[in-house]
Amino acid sequence: MNRTGLAYRRNAAEAPSGLGLLIALFDTLATDLGRASQAQREKDIEKRSGAVCHALLVVAHLEDWVGRGTGGALAQDLTAFYTSLRRNLIEAEARNSAEILDQQMAAVLKLRAHWQKFESESAQKGPEILRPERRIPPGYPESRVENRITSWSA
Repeated sequence: MNRTGLAYRRNAAEAPSGLGLLIALFDTLATDLGRASQAQREKDIEKRSGAVCHALLVVAHLEDWVGRGTGGALAQDLTAFYTSLRRNLIEAEARNSAEILDQQMAAVLKLRAHWQKFESESAQKGPEILRPERRIPPGYPESRVENRITSWSA
C-alpha cells in the first residue's frame, strides 16, 4: 500500500463516529478481493490464496464487530452478508474463479457505498463531542507531562 492509501486509512480510522474505520475495513476487503481476482487471472495461486486469506480475516473482524452490538435486523442482515461472503470466497478458491471474486468485490463495494452515505448524513447533523486525548509529543519525557483531574466538584 502506498503512503496516500495509508494516510487515508489512518484518517478514516481516527474519525469520531467509528464509521470511518468501518469504511476503511471495507476498502481493505475490496482491495484484497481485487488482488485475489487479478492473481487468479495471472494463475498466481499463492498470491490469490494470500489475498483471500487476508480478506477472510477482515470478514472475521467485521463479524466480531457485529457480535458486540445489541442485535436487531441490521445485525442479522450483516451476519448473513458476511456468512455468504465467506462461503463464496471459499467457493472461489475451490473453483479457481476470478468471476466469483469480482462478484463479491462488487457486493462489498455496494455495501461500502451505503456506509459512506450514512457517514456523510450523520456528519451533517453536527460534530460529536469527545473527551480530549492526552497526547505526548515523541521524545518528550513522561515525567514532565501535567496530569489534570477533570472530575471535581465545588
